[in-house]
This record gives sequence, C-alpha cells and structure tokens, in this order.
Amino acid sequence: MFALTNVTRDYPWGSTTAISDLLGTTPSGGPEAELWMGAHPDSPSIAQTPEGPVPLDRLIAEHPRSTLGEEVAAAFGAKLPFLTKLLAADKALSLQVHPTLERARERFADEETAGIPRDAAHRNYKDENHKPEMILALTPFEALCGFRPCAEAAELFRAVGTAIQATRADVPELLGTVEMTLNSRMAAPMAVRRAFETLVGGGRETTALVALAATALEASAAAGTELSPALQSVVELARQYPGDAGVLISLLLNRVSLKPGDAIYLPAGNIHAYLSGLGLEVMASSDNVMRGGLTGKHIDVPELLATVDFAPSGVPVVPTRVTDLGQHVWEPPFAEFTLQRVEISADSAPVPLVQNGPLLVLSVAGTVLLDSPRGDMVLGRGGSVFVPAAENPVMVHPAAGSTADAATPAVVFAITVAGQV
Repeated sequence: MFALTNVTRDYPWGSTTAISDLLGTTPSGGPEAELWMGAHPDSPSIAQTPEGPVPLDRLIAEHPRSTLGEEVAAAFGAKLPFLTKLLAADKALSLQVHPTLERARERFADEETAGIPRDAAHRNYKDENHKPEMILALTPFEALCGFRPCAEAAELFRAVGTAIQATRADVPELLGTVEMTLNSRMAAPMAVRRAFETLVGGGRETTALVALAATALEASAAAGTELSPALQSVVELARQYPGDAGVLISLLLNRVSLKPGDAIYLPAGNIHAYLSGLGLEVMASSDNVMRGGLTGKHIDVPELLATVDFAPSGVPVVPTRVTDLGQHVWEPPFAEFTLQRVEISADSAPVPLVQNGPLLVLSVAGTVLLDSPRGDMVLGRGGSVFVPAAENPVMVHPAAGSTADAATPAVVFAITVAGQV
C-alpha cells in the first residue's frame, strides 16, 4: 500500500472551505475546486514508496501486473482506468459534454498530427480516452443534467416571455423562435438541437436576451411570484456569467437536486453542469471536455454539436446497493469504476473492501486500519492510499488507540474497477 499526496486545482468557481472542512486540512486561502486522486498524467498523485516519492502514473507504468492485475492491465493497458476527485463548487462549472471513446481517439490523433500543444487553450482533446463519470453528493448538490422534454422546455421559455411582457418590454424575436422550435412537429432530438444552436449561435441577440430575461424574472420574484428552480437558475447563472448563452440553455436541461448519498452518472454525449455543492466525482481517467457555456474558456461550437446527444432523457440516477456487510456500493454502467462507502465504529467487526484489481481509498472521517496480506496501514481523516491489485483482500478495521471520538464512526470511500472488466 502506498500513501498518496494529491493535487488541488484552484479553479475560480471552487469553494475556499468545503474540501478542507471535509478532510480536516488547513485551507489554502484561495479557491479549492478539485482534489485529484489518481494517475492522470496532468496531475498524478504522488505515491510514497520505500524508494521515495514516485508519481502514481509512473509507478503503475513500471509495474502494471502487480499494481493493476493481469485482467485490468489487459483491458486498459498500463494505466489506472479511473480518476477520482473531490469537487467543491461555490458557483457553476462550465456547461460541458464528454466524447465517446472512438471520437476521443480519433480527434486526439488529429490534434496531435496538427501539432497543437497539449496545454494550448484552444485544444479540445488532452488525451485519447473517454470520460464517463459519476457524482456522489456529500452535501446538498445542485446540477443540470441532460435535456428535459421539449414541451417542458417550451413552457419555461414561454414563462420567460410572460415575465418580460410584465415589464412592458418587447419580447425579443429570438425567444419566440426558440419556443416555436420546441413546439414544432420535428423529432425531439432535432427540435432540441435547433433550439440549442439558436441560443449558442445567437451572438449579441442571445447576450441581450440573457440580460432581459434575468431582469424580468427578478422583477417577477420581487412582485411575489415564486420562480421554479429552473427559472431561478436563469437569475443565479446570469449573475455569475452575464450574457452567457449557457444561462438560457439551462432551460433546456433537467435541473437536479441531490441529497447527500444521491448519485447520478453522465455517459458520453450527456450535456451537464454542476451548480453548487460538495461531491465525490469518479470517472474514467481523462480530461477531455467540450464546453458550451458558463465559462470563459475555449468553446468549439462545431465540435460541441458533434459530441452532444440531443435526445431528451430522464435523470440517470445511480441506485445505492447495500451489501450484507453494510457497505454502500454505487455501480454505474461503466467498466472503469465502482464506488463504495464503508462506515466503521470502534466496536465494529472488520469489513472487506470490494476490490477488482487496483483500489484507491480515501478517509473522510475518523481513523481506520487497512489490513492486507502484505502489510497494514493506518489511514486518518483526509488521508488517501493506493492499494495494488497484488494486495487483496483488504480489510477495514477500527484503528486501535485512536484519539477520535469513539462514538463517531470512521468513514472511508474506496474506488476500484467494475466487476466485469
């Protein structure tokens, strides 16, 4: 087992306190948006080995069979298949979508051939992997996820028009075009795509409509009208990203409110944006993101349109499975990862961790003892550890002599490869 030192990303939308409050660490004083745990080459965790600190991606590349196991190495190559992040949002992240594996490989090769530096601001593909992901809420968590039915979206745009009329302003033609498109007889995916294209390509008209819509909805709320969460999103997002097309595109999307312990998954093509809250995000090891709004970063509209799945869909919830031993397990339909939560008290019996090849363990409360056939490690709150496939099984024990409150259970999260590789 190898203790890890992880990388914190300081994106401006990040919370200054949420991650440090969870892990019991000292805040940096700036935004702490994401804590990366894994072996992605952009920000690999550092493994503490007997020979000294080693980047986790290098450790795995040099010892793929012992770290990953033969089946995982055969399926994914000499790379850790998953990446884990603590994500803490004080304001909305970019409206974004991730590619299929086939498209990622093709477009990554194209950008490599074109000689675009991997750290260039206008580069879309940082690696050749897809990025299916799951977010587990650790606090109340708000998100936009996938397209809502056309009729629901049309009703929301109609409500915006009504609010504008109440201010005695003229309703812009752009708004009517979007509503008419959503109410048309064309197939739902085409109607959504046309509405999306109208907004993302509207230029100054979209910018002006964002400001007018937000002002009108604020006035409506001030007059005593209770705004739906979707309409409230327009007001909140317009304050954070004035004039951004993503503010109005949000009305095309499902608004999702997650309670702690709730999880959703995001397959390729699912457009989404996280709005606020602290969550544990697990994904295939990739940093490929196509953005469509709510950002000052690069937006490639043609590539975005080629990547998005415009079919309306329900919210892709990941159910929680509770094992006979009390583990809480989340199993999205992806081969790269499974997430589990283990809670253990001072008088609890040892609990085995579900392990399919490599394992990454994070402690968020209390102290535990991890016991494998090859050694033991005490893991305290805020600590994380990489467990090679060769160290299996791993048992979680209450830590002997812990100074923590014995009445407060210890809690660890563990990520491994899905059962069917």
